[in-house]
Amino acid sequence: MIKNIIFDFGDIFINLDKQVVFRALQDNGIQKFLPKYHTINEDFEVGKISPQEFVERLQPVFPHLGPQAITDIWNSMLLDFPEYRLNFLENLAKENSYRLFLLSNTNALHIPHVIKIMGNESFGRFKSSFEQFYLSHEIQLRKPNHEIFQYVLEQNRLEPKDTLFIDDTKENTDAARELGIKTWNLIVGKEDVVNLKERL
Repeated sequence: MIKNIIFDFGDIFINLDKQVVFRALQDNGIQKFLPKYHTINEDFEVGKISPQEFVERLQPVFPHLGPQAITDIWNSMLLDFPEYRLNFLENLAKENSYRLFLLSNTNALHIPHVIKIMGNESFGRFKSSFEQFYLSHEIQLRKPNHEIFQYVLEQNRLEPKDTLFIDDTKENTDAARELGIKTWNLIVGKEDVVNLKERL
């Protein structure tokens, strides 16, 4: 019986264009996201480097662009947060049938931009719908590492068998499943989190 629900953020609630950064790299003659860029991104997502250092490390890729333009490219993957999803979440929270948690791989540039997209009031409504709001750069852990799931389970005394984790990335749901957590690998464009009750 599901008692706890852990939600991802990107492409679960807020829509993303994950390919926008790859297109920007290709526009600058880089055909694939090299391992060094993955490492920079992962370091940024766990708060090992500051936004300034992150942009500085990307600067050689975009030598003709200033720091703000690079930041704008990075943030352009963040699209809209449909109001109907926010209403769904608030109604789910009001039902008080489940303990709700957010667990997101994100960074110190994206969150301020999300607030700008949503507005302070809507972001506040979103955040207050969760019992705990876990962002990778704040807790210095990221999915799909087992440690981040164990952290959430232990911090909140959750039983894996009573917990559902919803994420659009199979690598993340596979990792959670290995710990005994029930999962929904949501298929973007074909499924929507608002149909959650059909999965429970």
